[in-house]
This record gives sequence, C-alpha cells and structure tokens, in this order.
Amino acid sequence: MAFGIGVNSQSTNEGPIRGTQREIACECWFTSNGRITPLMIKLQDEEGEIQTVRPIYVHSQTRKNYAGTPSIEFDCTIEIRERSYRVWLIYFQSENRWVLNFR
Repeated sequence: MAFGIGVNSQSTNEGPIRGTQREIACECWFTSNGRITPLMIKLQDEEGEIQTVRPIYVHSQTRKNYAGTPSIEFDCTIEIRERSYRVWLIYFQSENRWVLNFR
C-alpha cells in the first residue's frame, strides 16, 4: 500500500471565507481558453446607490473550494471615490455568483 503526498490537492477545501463579503454584479471577459478577466463591478453603497467601479487591476487568480463550492478568487486593486482598496473578487462557478471580499 502506498500513500501519495499532494495527491488530489487541487480540490482541497479552503474552509469558510474570511473577511467582509458584499454581493456584486461583475462584467467580465471570457477568453477562448476559458480564462476570466473582470472588467467592471457594480455594488450598492451605504446610501443605497449603485456605484460603478472600473478599472479593476487583477494581480492574480486562483482556483479554490470554499465549503466545497468551486470558485475562482481574484486578488485585485480597485478605486472607489479616489481611494485604492485591495480586495478579492470571488466567482462561485456552480452558482454563477460574484462577491467582493474585504479582508
């Protein structure tokens, strides 16, 4: 009997998402090989108004599983009201849903 180290490591569970999440709408581009590029997001601010945020500077993207749900996490920088924020955009593939995560 043999045991492999790192076997099936691509589907490991990251556990619950840490930080503050906000539901968003995201406009994105899908390349011919399936890579996703977020272009613009819309989110509701504290006054209830819809804010459009662009451009989005993507530093990296990683495939993850949060509580067993396959997702793609984008490490990004966005600007809201002339301030830069480091955020994570998370796309839940099975739900076709986007969230903005502040850590």
